[in-house]
Amino acid sequence: MIEYKTFENQLPEAVSEAVLTLHFQVFDGQERADLVREINEAPHLLTLIAYENDAAVGYKMGYRRKERHFYSWLGCVLPSHRGQGIASQLMTLQHDWCRANGYHTIRTMTYNKWRNMLILNLKHSFNIVGILADNAGEPKIILEKKLP
Repeated sequence: MIEYKTFENQLPEAVSEAVLTLHFQVFDGQERADLVREINEAPHLLTLIAYENDAAVGYKMGYRRKERHFYSWLGCVLPSHRGQGIASQLMTLQHDWCRANGYHTIRTMTYNKWRNMLILNLKHSFNIVGILADNAGEPKIILEKKLP
């Protein structure tokens, strides 16, 4: 059974370690110290974590981009746990939290290589609002959703 937990602002050390371990099982290319610094500097951080038997199997993290605008920043689900609706549930919980906390807009970005994430965003009523190139020249897709 999957259990979901919500953390606001700074993460307890054990939770932070679980998120970082999970993140680096899925993503590469970023230095751990850089990610830790970015997490610690994120304003009004929201972290949602999916646990199975007390082990983190997925997470979604975001922060206040500007007044009433939230940026859905990072997230992943372990490959062994995909296809179970965990990412969708994390997204739903994030959007419910944003609505309850006065946010009107959620923005996120993704790459073409993360097709499942792009499709999930579109299924959750995000619209593509732009494209920009990252530092390596790869196009990043910018998506935005207005909360009802």
